[in-house]
Amino acid sequence: MDRPDDSFHVYDTTLRDGAQREGISYSVEDKLTVARLLDGYGVGFIEGGWPGALPKDTEFFARAATELNLVNAELVAFGATRKAGVAVADDAQVQALVDSGAPVITLVAKSDVRHVTEALRTTLDENIAMVTDTVAHLVGLGRRVFVDCEHFFDGYLHDPDYGVRLLKAAFEAGASVGVLCDTNGGMLPSGISRIVTDVAERTGGRLGIHCQDDTGCAVANSIAAVEAGVTHVQGTANGYGERTGNADLFVVIPDLELKLGMKVIPDGKLRETVRVAHAIAEIANLAPNTHQPYAGVSSFAHKAGLHASALKVNSDLYNHIDATEVGNDMRVLVTEMAGRASIELKGRELGYDLAENPEVVSRVVERIKALEAQGWTFEAADASFELILQDELQGGRARPFEVESWRTIVEQRPDGEVVSEATVKLHARGERIIATGEGNGPVNALDTALRGALVQIYPALANLQLVDYKVRILEGAQGTGAVTRVLIETRDGERKWNTVGVHENVIAASWSALRDSLEYGLLER
Repeated sequence: MDRPDDSFHVYDTTLRDGAQREGISYSVEDKLTVARLLDGYGVGFIEGGWPGALPKDTEFFARAATELNLVNAELVAFGATRKAGVAVADDAQVQALVDSGAPVITLVAKSDVRHVTEALRTTLDENIAMVTDTVAHLVGLGRRVFVDCEHFFDGYLHDPDYGVRLLKAAFEAGASVGVLCDTNGGMLPSGISRIVTDVAERTGGRLGIHCQDDTGCAVANSIAAVEAGVTHVQGTANGYGERTGNADLFVVIPDLELKLGMKVIPDGKLRETVRVAHAIAEIANLAPNTHQPYAGVSSFAHKAGLHASALKVNSDLYNHIDATEVGNDMRVLVTEMAGRASIELKGRELGYDLAENPEVVSRVVERIKALEAQGWTFEAADASFELILQDELQGGRARPFEVESWRTIVEQRPDGEVVSEATVKLHARGERIIATGEGNGPVNALDTALRGALVQIYPALANLQLVDYKVRILEGAQGTGAVTRVLIETRDGERKWNTVGVHENVIAASWSALRDSLEYGLLER
């Protein structure tokens, strides 16, 4: 394929370096799906793995040849140089890189003299020969070659000349980019800037940056390197990687585009940041980071009433960018800090114009503050907040059902099996309904019984599904007598919503959240 603008490289290593994160294990199918997502986002290079070293990666490249139709990215195979004392043409690992079919190959090379002598146990000259021989061999076969200089910054601090010597040799052999790697993740931005500036002046070649996040500076270090002159940035989706992770490309890319004014991915792709970040998190079987810059659901969430007052006048006053530029949304959280402006903004977000209802706003503010003083929280329970809003707007809304009573029984049978059963009595549309349900716990049994009772009157509720259930013991109380707060997430196939319940009894708290969940589901329909 013809490469797009080659003046700046966004290089993704989610499928290789990112896969080293504890808890991640991609299948080959997962890797293909992630590659498609990254290509759709517009990164320039996707490092698929280490063919020849890992059977899964070898299979990935074999399938990629026929199953991946990349539009924006080139596929990269990662691997080592020839071994010490082995001719490059005879090195099986180098041949595996060739056999992968990848148009770009990234070679990892030791650039710290201590690693060369103590880990590789070879001479400094032989290490450089290993790099130059392998680069020249691959370039001669028509491959583009990048060289990752492992432990470059630590090596520079120990010996500022050897890494530069290795880079010059790699460039002379035909390498397109020399990547300076902060492999141990111990650098700070000032050090990155100083070293990159010096190395750029002394080598004259194209430099890249690869930062780990052990000091919490991987993104800042990457940006500092760009400002110092590198034109190739490596990172991973959501910052995944071993130990504390890598530079998060879903932060680096928006920083480059929105803060430095650089165009590094195709037009319109930046708005896909949230979608792609969350999709890859799901594939990795990890919950999305709610506080991730740009892509986190809390990135543009405002809690304090003072913020809300300013946001009501001008949303730019407390947002560093327009959230929609990265596919996110601004949210106002309703908490005990809420003032009138918070309630008005939250109402507007949910589709209610409260500007002409100051009395309603006052009542909602007082009600929210009173409930939160008892342990309720609405910042993660929009549905429960909307039900309160409906109550105050309508002076007591008409409820779709009224509960007469409920009860649960937990029984351990002689064979050791524990069974939970619930009975619910309620009134709906003039009918008195009694329903029972069994479940793998009292909350599940209550959910089954309540849904079973209501689905006779409201068949649409059959599509509702309780998908998440969280219990928290509130501060200030101890042991089994403590007040508990329950948050429930429900979906209907099209959207999801969250409700909250608080009580000294965990089952009663759960019941409150369940009842709100079904009421809200009926309200939406």
